[in-house]
Amino acid sequence: MIKVGITHGDINGIGYEVLIKTLLDSRIYSICTPIIYGSPKVAAYHRKALDIDNFNLSSIKTPEEANPKRASIINCVDDDVRVELGKSTAIAGEASRQALMRAVSDLKNNKIQALVTGPINKHNIQSEDFNFTGHTEFLKEYFGVEEVLMLMASDLMNVGVVSSHVPLAEVSARLTPEAVLSKIRILNDALVKDFGIRKPRIAVLGLNPHAGEEGMLGDEEIDMIIPAIEMAREDRYTIFGPFPADGFFGSGDFARFDGILAMYHDQGLIPFKTLIPDEGVNYTAGLPIVRTSPAHGTAFDMAGGNRARHGSFRKALYMACDIYRNRMQYEEFTGNPLPDRDISDLDR
Repeated sequence: MIKVGITHGDINGIGYEVLIKTLLDSRIYSICTPIIYGSPKVAAYHRKALDIDNFNLSSIKTPEEANPKRASIINCVDDDVRVELGKSTAIAGEASRQALMRAVSDLKNNKIQALVTGPINKHNIQSEDFNFTGHTEFLKEYFGVEEVLMLMASDLMNVGVVSSHVPLAEVSARLTPEAVLSKIRILNDALVKDFGIRKPRIAVLGLNPHAGEEGMLGDEEIDMIIPAIEMAREDRYTIFGPFPADGFFGSGDFARFDGILAMYHDQGLIPFKTLIPDEGVNYTAGLPIVRTSPAHGTAFDMAGGNRARHGSFRKALYMACDIYRNRMQYEEFTGNPLPDRDISDLDR
């Protein structure tokens, strides 16, 4: 049974609400053993605020103590922690950091096999011990890899971004043929090993309106993106583009591809979250471990109101288990072809 660690995220947001609603479904325990890294006191506070009576957690000290038939929780914060629903506080930021650090330590030591991170507030988590713009950047450094890819994943589309949490004014300067090619390789590798797609078809978006219109609206496509695509084709990737982003999503062309590479955060995430509002997953591709997260934030305005939808969190938990199993199968059968995905409709 896969042990999945779940960090509680910001204690003043909807993290506990979506994880409790997810773990109320007993079918979860047939595929994994969920272990929350958080606070029994905070969990009880949220359960009372949500008026949920039929949910209990087993308090444990290590993942080895987890009961596979129920949800467990490891206390990671001080008992005097204070919940202030809907507010961004330093206490909440520190509580989210402490839970994350304990979880990644256990993940690194193989005490758990996958990680689902609850939403954090990127401002209040900042400290002398945590100076990152998000989970993605932190995990990249913690696990010592040169490059990762933020991949928004769903049954409808999988969208990665070349530059994720950076100011828009810096995007163009960060684009190089090597940078774009690196993300293409990570995306292709993830689609094969983590999602079990034998020969993924990848679409690359342009940066400028109309993908630059052959240089009339910008040179990034000619100087940076097209050279990366050509190098990827030399590596025998099945890759297309660059496509103008508006027409690509507006026409429904995204359905013809297994993976999409956008140039910057909002270019990829706005259409993704518009088309998939409730069940999208944020997956960090390129790591030696499996980490997923719901594709939403802390939603302070909804905290404690029992209004948060938990579809994205539930999907993140299931996807973490699926990806871990896909990786194990790939490693077991390295050298043998993966099962073909049905792509009969891709060329219509």
